[in-house]
Amino acid sequence: MSLFGVELDFNNVVAIVSVTIPVLAFVWEFVVIRRKRLGYRFQMDVLATDSTHAPSAAVLSQLQGRNGLLNEPSFVLVRVENAGWRPIEASDYLAPPTSDTGIHVLFKDRRVVGMAVTELSHPVLGPFFVTVHGDVAQETPGFGMGAQNGAGLIRLPRVTLNPGAHYKVLAVLERSSGIPNTPFPAPEFQADLIGGEGPPFAWSRWFARLKPARTEAHTFASRPALAFIGLLAVAVLLQAGLTLFWPARPAPLDCVGGTLRLQGSTAFAPAVTEAAKEYARLCEAKGAKVVADEGSFQGSGEGIAALEKAGADAGISGTEGLGDRVSFTDGPADGSHPQVLPRPIAYSLFTLVVNQDAKVRSLTLQQIRDIYALKITNWSDVGGADLPIHLVDRHRGSGTRGALEQRVLKGRSVPEAGVDDCAQLDRNKPGVCEVDSTGTLLERTASIPGALGYSEAGSVTTGGLVKLRIDDMPPTLEGVEDGTYPYWQTEYAYTYGEPPADSIAAAFLRYLTDQGGKDILREYGNRPCSETEYPLVCTPT
Repeated sequence: MSLFGVELDFNNVVAIVSVTIPVLAFVWEFVVIRRKRLGYRFQMDVLATDSTHAPSAAVLSQLQGRNGLLNEPSFVLVRVENAGWRPIEASDYLAPPTSDTGIHVLFKDRRVVGMAVTELSHPVLGPFFVTVHGDVAQETPGFGMGAQNGAGLIRLPRVTLNPGAHYKVLAVLERSSGIPNTPFPAPEFQADLIGGEGPPFAWSRWFARLKPARTEAHTFASRPALAFIGLLAVAVLLQAGLTLFWPARPAPLDCVGGTLRLQGSTAFAPAVTEAAKEYARLCEAKGAKVVADEGSFQGSGEGIAALEKAGADAGISGTEGLGDRVSFTDGPADGSHPQVLPRPIAYSLFTLVVNQDAKVRSLTLQQIRDIYALKITNWSDVGGADLPIHLVDRHRGSGTRGALEQRVLKGRSVPEAGVDDCAQLDRNKPGVCEVDSTGTLLERTASIPGALGYSEAGSVTTGGLVKLRIDDMPPTLEGVEDGTYPYWQTEYAYTYGEPPADSIAAAFLRYLTDQGGKDILREYGNRPCSETEYPLVCTPT
């Protein structure tokens, strides 16, 4: 995933979220809801006749009003505070301009008998509630008690409150309606703020105009802020877990992204395909993808033809090179190909394979040449079973076939096919057929009694086949290097022109020859050219 041209992996996204969440929480908590925030809290709302009180509290149930004993007397203590970070001024209260009252507190089914301001955060708040004229103290016009729609009412004035300032009001009430000895409905706090800026900044009023917030003692943060903090904790734990248990693997410095297409030799395909998968995995963070599957590898000759066509279609000319295609061949490509450039990659080990029903495990070099010259046509002639020899060959242009003709048959061609399909061979007579890939050759050789074929040694995993020894020498790299085993070939990588140094084709070739790719080639029975005495020649020493 990319953002503004920057590649992001999952860890990057979690890190961004981890930073964004606390920023949003801060903005919400201290810029939005705390711009102007009128908070309130009912710190007490209890019956004076609560049965859990001690006997000495019985006097509370005998509170007197103007009309005698109070009916189910109760006490309410309400705290009003500025819970924001800007001052609340008298003009901020939503009320008619002529009214001195900014807050109403309603008590359904109760009547307010008396009240008093019991605590002020600063004495300067006192005149908002009581004024003294001469020796007479009286409540301010905005402060008082009464009734509204049958409910008890406390009116609180438009008190100017600095951030953190508060006051408390204690009220005594009695039941005025409702079912006796049942709980009273919760008190209702009615107030609102307007705040905001003038017309040029009307858009900002939503920051300031907020409903009063019910607060709690020792409040840590608002619910939205707590949600943000919870998300932050989850993000941090997730990122920590990924770091500990799934550490990010940054792409190596020499990785190049893009899509690379590989083609060519079917014999060399398994090793190259595995190396391509590993390169794509290592360079995934750079966006590297490699198209390399069975459909991509149709043979050495077909690979060269496809590479030349791709270069021509792309209009490559001059010193330019195609940077997204590589074709592999077993040995140098046949014919003249002036636009493509070879690079030796490794030398590969090949083997003759025979159907196990032939009862043959070793042939001399001369016997092999006689078989392909059709001088020997039955396995019994070389000490094997009485079965006709069926030659399963690759199509012309195959590098594996070319290596057999060059290194084992002394430059002589294999015989031409007598049928179009190996299934058409007469099982009772010797014959020759051709197939288009190493995999198909191995399958046909394993299924036809008396069949003889050839392939890259590491590809022989099919049951029912025997790797033939040549002059009693098994197919090994050691035999190739000491000159006792003849069937091998140098594998070449071809590019259309010189690929740009920063292209994925050039990067993959570097990986294949000088980095981890050569270990994969070795696993498949190949000898990387970088391990030979003359890498640019890449022949056994």
